[in-house]
Parts: sequence; C-alpha cells; structure tokens
Amino acid sequence: QGQLVESGGGLVQAGGSLRLSCTASGRAFNNFPVGWFRQAPGKEREFVASISGGGGTTFYADSVKGRFTLSRDKAKNTVIVQMNSLKPEDTAVYYCTADKDILAVAHGSAAYWGQGTQVTVSS
Repeated sequence: QGQLVESGGGLVQAGGSLRLSCTASGRAFNNFPVGWFRQAPGKEREFVASISGGGGTTFYADSVKGRFTLSRDKAKNTVIVQMNSLKPEDTAVYYCTADKDILAVAHGSAAYWGQGTQVTVSS
C-alpha cells in the first residue's frame, strides 16, 4: 500500500518563504496527478494547487497564484511546493493528495492523502 508523507512546514514571518515536499512510496505515484489542500482552524479544507502526472500542467487557487510554485522530482518520487511572499492567511495544515484521476485530485476526493504539515505565518 502506498503512502504520502509531507514535510517542510514550520513557522515563518509574513513575507517569508517555505518549501513543502510530498514524498510518495510506490512507483505508481510517480505518474499520478498530485494536489495540495489546506485547512485552517475553523475553516473548510480548500484547494491550493495541483500538478499533472507528467509535471507539465499546474493549477493554482487564485489566493496563491503568483506566490506558490509546484514542481515534481521524478527521481525522488516527490512533489514540491515553493511558497513565497507568505501571508498570515496562509496559516493552515497543508495536505498532499494523489490519485490516478486528476478530477478526484482537484475535487478533494483522491484515494491517497498525507498526514499533513503545519504552516504558520506570523504577522
């Protein structure tokens, strides 16, 4: 059974940067679309960004467009999200998710989820 593990969260001041990684076990994941979602306290989980199985297509929520960038490292079976110009409203637990179906990833109904990593942005 494959699994996803996020890392890279932490505490950063507003305007700073963080780099989150989502590493998958199992070779099949290397070709799966991968998405990132986040959930802040008292709020619903929301879509952040996604990347296609090949890595050539990315989608971003309007709230992070221009500040977050997704990429894939096929050799390491890892998807990375570089987060720049962080704002206090980016504070949340960030989850990566994967599925062979891009629509499932986009809609938050993918089969595989990581345990989440906390990102806290101080003002």
